[in-house]
Amino acid sequence: MNTLKYPPASSAVNLVPSESLERCDLPIEGMTCASCAARIEKKLGKQVGVKSASVNFATKVATVLFDPATAAPSTLVMAVESLGYKAILPTQPQVGTGLDSATVGERDGSNRPPPSDGHMRDLARNLILGSILTLPLLVIAMSHGQIPAFDRPWMNWVQLALATPVLLWSGRGFFRAAYKGLLQGSATMDTLVVLGTGAAYVYSVVATVWPHLVTGLVTSSMHGHTAETDGMVPVYFEASATIIVMILLGRYLESRATGRTSAAIAKLIGLQPKTARVVRADGEQDVPIDTVKVGEVVAVRPGEKIPVDGRVECGQSAVDESMLTGESMPVAKTAGASVYSATINTTGALRVVATKVGEETALRQIVRLVQEAQGSKAPISRLADRISGVFVPIVIAIALVTFAVWWFVSPPESRLSMSLLTSVSVLIIACPCALGLATPTAIMVGTGLGAQHGILIRSGAALEGAGRLTTIMLDKTGTITQGHPSLAGLIPAPGFGESEILRFAASAELNSEHPIAAAIIRGARERGLPLNEPSWFQTVTGHGVEATVNGRQVLVGAGELLDQHGVTRDMTEQADAQASEGRTSMFVAIDGREAGIISVADRVKPESIEAVARMRKNGLRVVMVTGDNQRTADAVARQIGIDQVFARVLPQDKADRVRQVQAQGQSVGMVGDGINDAPALASADIGMAMGTGTDIAIESSDITLLRGDLRNVPRAISLSRATMRTIKQNLFWAFVYNVVGIPIAAGVLYPVTGWLLSPIIASASMAFSSVSVVVNSLRLAHRGLD
Repeated sequence: MNTLKYPPASSAVNLVPSESLERCDLPIEGMTCASCAARIEKKLGKQVGVKSASVNFATKVATVLFDPATAAPSTLVMAVESLGYKAILPTQPQVGTGLDSATVGERDGSNRPPPSDGHMRDLARNLILGSILTLPLLVIAMSHGQIPAFDRPWMNWVQLALATPVLLWSGRGFFRAAYKGLLQGSATMDTLVVLGTGAAYVYSVVATVWPHLVTGLVTSSMHGHTAETDGMVPVYFEASATIIVMILLGRYLESRATGRTSAAIAKLIGLQPKTARVVRADGEQDVPIDTVKVGEVVAVRPGEKIPVDGRVECGQSAVDESMLTGESMPVAKTAGASVYSATINTTGALRVVATKVGEETALRQIVRLVQEAQGSKAPISRLADRISGVFVPIVIAIALVTFAVWWFVSPPESRLSMSLLTSVSVLIIACPCALGLATPTAIMVGTGLGAQHGILIRSGAALEGAGRLTTIMLDKTGTITQGHPSLAGLIPAPGFGESEILRFAASAELNSEHPIAAAIIRGARERGLPLNEPSWFQTVTGHGVEATVNGRQVLVGAGELLDQHGVTRDMTEQADAQASEGRTSMFVAIDGREAGIISVADRVKPESIEAVARMRKNGLRVVMVTGDNQRTADAVARQIGIDQVFARVLPQDKADRVRQVQAQGQSVGMVGDGINDAPALASADIGMAMGTGTDIAIESSDITLLRGDLRNVPRAISLSRATMRTIKQNLFWAFVYNVVGIPIAAGVLYPVTGWLLSPIIASASMAFSSVSVVVNSLRLAHRGLD
């Protein structure tokens, strides 16, 4: 009976289809913020026959469950496109539960495609063009009349010529998105960008083309203090252009990061052998893997990947299942044992009866779990987007009311100037400079600081989520430990010395490819012991090796190997003691006598103990989850100070363990390094991969610890919390400026003081708020993480 049992694919997500429903995954193009995702989700949810809809902004995929009797994928696509976005229709729907719910994209590893090359090139071109044109604008604006060459009446026309392409070409995407939102009666960050840049730009155009209009307004409002410089009217082209360029930079970086999410899936699928050697009546034939059927027999030679899940019909070997279980030690396989697709046959030849093929193999289930875990994550709420949904309509309303009030209360000769001055001032002081900078500047500084400490954070969402973690689940092999066995101890029997038993054992193992043999050989060479090539060598599958070294008969392996040769064992208690410490013991016999015990172990990294202590000190619950046996897992846990251990956990069960802890109300961070950790990394609230691990684990994670140093886990959490504090401070001050400045800009003080806030002062206030946000973010760069 197969011991691996996989849950239906749909159980990894919140949307669980019934037999009568179909599931459709629609990649969406054109989303720019979380409110876009919310709008699409709302629209899809209202369609006839749709039972539930979820739009993942991070992966740009809409997952819809619908009744095929009353709805169809084509109608869902039309619903999305009616909002101005583009939906990519799959070539066939996904039906029912379990394996039938696989998406078409999933079958080729690309159901969540990264941003197209064309999209990235467009972003890059817009960013480069905008930067080139904005730089001279900033130089002109910052000169403040101190550079004579810039102090010319026609200089405003130069700024107009520089700023216009930035807004109308580089920033055209913002204007298009804002227009789409306007058609739907909604406001997003794009609306804020367009309002701020558009207000500054339109005002500046008016000041350039009709300077006398603005001159009269400014001089009258300043009570004798001129706002001109030798006849030049102040303009704000540099503000509108700079906002466009900075936000383009943020979106370009975000697109590059999110575009790599499908790389993990592609690499997982790449593990699958392309062909299988099927045993048929006329001999062995190499056939495409897709043509292998359940019940057929496949031949697997040493060093080859096993192409299917199956049962060993005949043969003996050791199989490297580290991609499946994370266990570094190959597992002995004899007739009747279960084997799994993409695991590596190391030593002997096997014949395997296929029991699961194609989508049903363990590898494909891991692929599915990674995809569904990534797709099931709720879109990260962008605080600025949520606020802008209320803030923007209020600002527009205030500007309109301000214009109307001053139009009716001002004298006829000044009503236009008063109305225009106050309404434009409201829009300029409400410019989203500070709002737009509050989050990205802090994230840029935070991620940069993390990179300096070997912590690569994939997105702002990951940086935010790490600070909310309450439980850290650690994989053992390669995360807590070194990830490979090494010599851990020597216990010679009476009459033998440590160097003697190690030299003979290492010489006997010279022709073995087993990881334990490599650890013994490496240990002997590190001690400078001379090794001799055995004159005779034989592997005893699952037990050890027999060899003749310098004319002496040597046995190295499990206790059963000595028993088979009638060698009396008196060191069983010592071997058991070694096992209780997480070590694997190999008995050594020389010329029919027990010579001693050599133990190997996957050693705990020196920094792991300190890392766990820091996490617990910070109030985090620390759990170890591993595919290793309970005794070894408990020994490692005791050594590093972990109280809770999940042992003998298979890959799909690791993801289940994560969800089990999440169901207790915990925010879970998973730390791992192997392919087998990929589903759990994707299921966790935050997945952290050790940079010393596999590329697939790294691609499935939110945070990569480049140096493989477990102490970077508490550092990443500390960095997240500091960054989020900075973002909240930035947003607070950004709104303080607006809350105080907008009423003044609207002219509430004019009846009492006779003061009006001119666009010049409004722009200065806007700039001050932006500078304060950037300076506050830069403070992060000077803090430590320990």
